[in-house]
Amino acid sequence: MDMFFVAVELLRRPELRGLPVVVGGAGKRGVVAAASYEARRYGVHSAMPSLRAQRLCPHAVFLPGDMSTYVEYSGRVFAIFDDFTPLVEGLSVDEAFLDVSGATGLYGSGVAIGQRIRARVLEEVGLPCSVGVASNKFIAKLASEHAKPIATAEGVRAGLGVMEVPRGAEVEFVHGLPVSALWGVGPVTLAKLTQLGIARVADLSTIDPAVLAHAVGAAHGQHLVNLANAIDDRPVTPHRESRSIGHEETFAHDVLDRAELRGYLVRLVEAVMQRVRGESLTARTVTVKVKYSDFRIVTRSRTVDHGVTTAQAVMAIAEEILGGVDLGDGVRLLGVSMRNFSDEAEQLQLFGTDDAESLEDTWTPATAAIDDIRRRFGDDSITTASALGASRRGGATYWGPREQPE
Repeated sequence: MDMFFVAVELLRRPELRGLPVVVGGAGKRGVVAAASYEARRYGVHSAMPSLRAQRLCPHAVFLPGDMSTYVEYSGRVFAIFDDFTPLVEGLSVDEAFLDVSGATGLYGSGVAIGQRIRARVLEEVGLPCSVGVASNKFIAKLASEHAKPIATAEGVRAGLGVMEVPRGAEVEFVHGLPVSALWGVGPVTLAKLTQLGIARVADLSTIDPAVLAHAVGAAHGQHLVNLANAIDDRPVTPHRESRSIGHEETFAHDVLDRAELRGYLVRLVEAVMQRVRGESLTARTVTVKVKYSDFRIVTRSRTVDHGVTTAQAVMAIAEEILGGVDLGDGVRLLGVSMRNFSDEAEQLQLFGTDDAESLEDTWTPATAAIDDIRRRFGDDSITTASALGASRRGGATYWGPREQPE
């Protein structure tokens, strides 16, 4: 998807089209989650501190983001993918690999399928996307990046939309790219490769393997050589289970009061479990993450014998975990995540915490009714009493507090 979070926001705020729009936390602790191509013209990009983004583009429009809405739109997009092939491997809410080798007889070439997908996503969901077509996942990923719009100082140029790297042309294509384009080449590896005089992917074909192995390690070196030769034998793995589903929130000011933290915890757990149920999953492992004012991070997890679905059962566990964590000189960030998923409903037994087991059993019917109300009338139509008075729901400020920087 192209600038996915921003594109969803522009559907709701069409008056912002053509402006530099940033989704993320606007406060001094905020982070850029996504930027429109107009904002990228000024050097703004995802994962950048919001203060730096505001210095680069003072007239940027910052939006706080709404992950639950993005997940909803993602589901609509993935439903279109499923119409073309059952072999869909989601990488995130806005990216997927599709193996369409069994669909060419019905829909035409890979390029034709890519064009059909783009047209349907735009017509039915209203969002732009770019497609890469190739014989393996790595090259298709790179081709999709080359198909996207291009932001320059002069303006934003339309991209190809669909780009194909024909079979047999993969090595030539990848050799023309900077080495930073390879998976696994982050800042540290890039610095080591630069010291070896490796700037382009083609340079890897001339380097002594022993020298490369000494610099980055034998396994990583072989990985880079394989990619430089367009070798990627990984199949598309459909229905890959989410490793975790979580939300976290960075506070405008460090929090020392446990009662205040509990209010944040309630909202985060509500948001996480709504997503878990939205994917028809149950989860067994609860993780609480705490980041202190000095940026130290502590995570604590607890795994139960059978899967849970209700926020109330998870809250009983998460609150107990948080109660055992020292708050130190203040908490900068609080997060909750779930993992160890199953798509089968389970009867709770030997849950390990009588209160949590009782809450899961009591709240399962009520939770189903709450989910139905939210589907019909919106997420803000009903909430728990503990969340009353909150200016936002859990996960709404996923990329930092909303407050403007001081």
